[in-house]
Amino acid sequence: MRVLVADDDPVWRKLLEQNIRRWSYEVITAENGQEAWSILQQKHTPRVAILDWQMPELDGVEICQRIRKSLHLPFVYTIILTSRDTRDDMVIGLESGADDYLVKPVDMAILRSRLTAAARIVKAVPPPRQIPGYQLLGRLGAGAMATVYKARQVSLDRLVAVKILPKKFCQSPQFVERFYAEGRAAAKLNHPNIVAALDVGRHGDTHYFVMEYVEGHTVYEHLVKEGPYSEAEALAIGIQIANALNHAHQAGLIHRDVKPKNILITNDGIAKLADMGLARAVSDREAAEAEAGKACGTPYYISPEQIRGDVNIDHRADIYNFGATLYHMVTGRVPFTGEDLSALLLKHLDEPARPPDHINPELTDGLCEIIELCMAKDPAKRYAATSDLIDDLQAVANGQQPVRAHKLMQLSELRGLDHEVGTEESVEMPSDRSLFATPLFWIAVVGWVFAGLLLVLVVLLSRSAQ
Repeated sequence: MRVLVADDDPVWRKLLEQNIRRWSYEVITAENGQEAWSILQQKHTPRVAILDWQMPELDGVEICQRIRKSLHLPFVYTIILTSRDTRDDMVIGLESGADDYLVKPVDMAILRSRLTAAARIVKAVPPPRQIPGYQLLGRLGAGAMATVYKARQVSLDRLVAVKILPKKFCQSPQFVERFYAEGRAAAKLNHPNIVAALDVGRHGDTHYFVMEYVEGHTVYEHLVKEGPYSEAEALAIGIQIANALNHAHQAGLIHRDVKPKNILITNDGIAKLADMGLARAVSDREAAEAEAGKACGTPYYISPEQIRGDVNIDHRADIYNFGATLYHMVTGRVPFTGEDLSALLLKHLDEPARPPDHINPELTDGLCEIIELCMAKDPAKRYAATSDLIDDLQAVANGQQPVRAHKLMQLSELRGLDHEVGTEESVEMPSDRSLFATPLFWIAVVGWVFAGLLLVLVVLLSRSAQ
């Protein structure tokens, strides 16, 4: 794989070149941005570009923007290299179209791991292809599972998003079927808070899925750039997404992958649930049994039953995903972290999440109760219906108590109190039979008898002395 290193600092340029060559990559170097852009226009385009942010004539961010807009280029994985290490700088770099961001001085072990990941993604991303009826305008995003393009639907002269299945997955009937299943699932839903499915099909060896184009940003991008949402903002978004889930649930579908990256916010502030890639019908027993024992979902937001790969997963898994997402939105942190994937999943299974108001003290008790109820380990202890969740979210948004959550939490506390009282009674009020059966009782009896005999003996001795 060819790697372009563009940096106007000769020391860093040479150091990067030497290390990357040592890892068996072919390296091309450029002293400035204009030279780097010229190299990228050549026939054998480097598939990875490490670009210094600040370079003469053309900086790394501008090159990323040009690459993103140039459909005649194959996919180029871009890494911004800079000494600017603030969060805002990172956001600007990534939003420019860069796929990764490294801060000088560079840890070479980290760079090598990033190049390994980049190589996997480059192999998976298909080259730009034209689809009849659609004019591709630029890439919106790319990953190992799919590439999404911004496009214009020629017949209706409107912008759309086109998801294309990577070539390597086109040979797998399982992946192709899952790709079309996503389209079919989304097509069953018609709701203002769900990204609409418009078309799904095949052209030659290209499988594509056309969706509504949403101009805006994801909740995840907001969390990275701005930090946590205020409670009012989170509730406004949460109510919309809960309504979207309720619509899907009434249609017999479960999403199974609710997370910040799958919630889009339009420029008008409308929240839309995206990516039905893991959605399936609750009644689809064959699919459920085929997935039995497999964990399906995103680790930071996955429900315990999804981790176990239970067969009877229903809408309450979405409620858990939703609760974990809401937790992240108002605290700025995911509910659980771990040293590795196994440690993370075990916490979802066994550990209670840290109360969100311990992280953000400004949160109301009502919202915390809703999140706690959504994230109950046992599905039977969560909201029984998404409509109940919506009612509670709306109540808290109106400054009221979440009636259903409040009652369920009080019931849980009463059950715990009943258990404690029963335990105390068994300790403080033993039966006569259990009292006589205890060794301590008989030790006490012997002690009192001995004390009595000793007292009698002392009295007798005192009288004889007189």
